[in-house]
Amino acid sequence: MTFTSLWGRGTVAGLAASITILSTVAAEAKDWRGWNIHVEDYPVSHAMEAFMAEVTEKTGDDLKGEVFHAGVLGSQPDAIEQLRLGIIDFGVFSLGPMGQAVPETNVVSLPFIFKSVPQMHELMDGAGGEALAAAFEAKGIVPLGYYDAGARSFYNSIKPINSPADVAGMKVRVMNNDLFVGMIESMGGNATPMAFAEVYQSIKTGVVDGAENNPPSYESTNHFEVAQYYSLSQHLIIPECLCMSKKTFDALTPEQQDIVKEAGRNSTELQRKLWEEREIASMEVVKNGGVEVNEIADKSEFQAAMAPVYESFLADNPDMTDLVNLFRNAE
Repeated sequence: MTFTSLWGRGTVAGLAASITILSTVAAEAKDWRGWNIHVEDYPVSHAMEAFMAEVTEKTGDDLKGEVFHAGVLGSQPDAIEQLRLGIIDFGVFSLGPMGQAVPETNVVSLPFIFKSVPQMHELMDGAGGEALAAAFEAKGIVPLGYYDAGARSFYNSIKPINSPADVAGMKVRVMNNDLFVGMIESMGGNATPMAFAEVYQSIKTGVVDGAENNPPSYESTNHFEVAQYYSLSQHLIIPECLCMSKKTFDALTPEQQDIVKEAGRNSTELQRKLWEEREIASMEVVKNGGVEVNEIADKSEFQAAMAPVYESFLADNPDMTDLVNLFRNAE
């Protein structure tokens, strides 16, 4: 006697339908997984938790999830690929490394492409962010907001930097990216790519003269102890993206999508506020630690020195000329 004859064809069909329904419910009830490289007590982390909490509350617990901090779900390149596949549902990613998956995002890694942090916010909330959105979605990613990662400035153990000429001959640690190597070389400096964990000892022993980063990173790593000149060049202002897997987003109802988008905007506002507070606190710490901080009111010399960097980038990426001009020419 076959299984079909024992239970009856109608019963088997009903059982199959029940299994399908249960599978669908299980898929819908799957808890989201959020990727985060930062430690739990960090502006990005708090904003991500607020995002997930708002989504859960406003959907009546229909959408729930957990944020996994400190990179426990893998490196950023791996996490981006998992996001595209829908294995990870959302995350916050620096647009620097994002260029490997979405080449158009390399534009915001060009030195001095933004004139200030407020201008970055305005551009990324408007025309700039909209221009990148299509590129993101073509790669299976939906941007929900652009977090503040601060402005990177130079610090060293020798002297204040007020012009490109002050960088000439200086050994400066940079991230392993040809754009950043070219940035230092265009000012006559010696770019030295190295792991971030090696910077403190390398400055202390003279392997490099300095590096560049935002105030919280400069302070929290104690780099200010060995490099007591901090020059606010703000040469790189690279935002981070609160992004969602397009597979996850497309599976939502229109009402749920609206809730997610609103939560993304609210999360972005919160993160920027928390980041500003953290930057102010970090600057107080380094100043109290004896650091000489100098503003660079006129950055035009630095911007002019970047011409070879832009020429090289556009020669390699002629299709991005309009995108570069959109950012570069914005007021």
